[in-house]
Amino acid sequence: MAYTSIIFKNPQSGAMKEAPVGFSWTTFFFGFFPALFRGDWKYAAIQFLISMITMGLSNLVFCFIYNKLYIKDLIGAGFKAQSIGSGDLQFASMKIGMPIPQLSAA
Repeated sequence: MAYTSIIFKNPQSGAMKEAPVGFSWTTFFFGFFPALFRGDWKYAAIQFLISMITMGLSNLVFCFIYNKLYIKDLIGAGFKAQSIGSGDLQFASMKIGMPIPQLSAA
């Protein structure tokens, strides 16, 4: 189950996205559809193609790594953490394995 959710905001565009941290039950049960609904076209296509090749067995791998990949892509696109649902952002950062940039208080 996802540990918590982080609310990301892009300082340039003002766009906001919510990203769960941890295991993805939605990816486990629904495959590439969560990526598709989040607008993550790249990983939706990758998951769909690999799922077709492996007859759905790749969902057992993607459910463990998809949320981490999604957060890394958001950070790469310039998004910064605005808030966290529950828990500590530093602990979530350790679970992801990389620092999560935060919006400045100003």
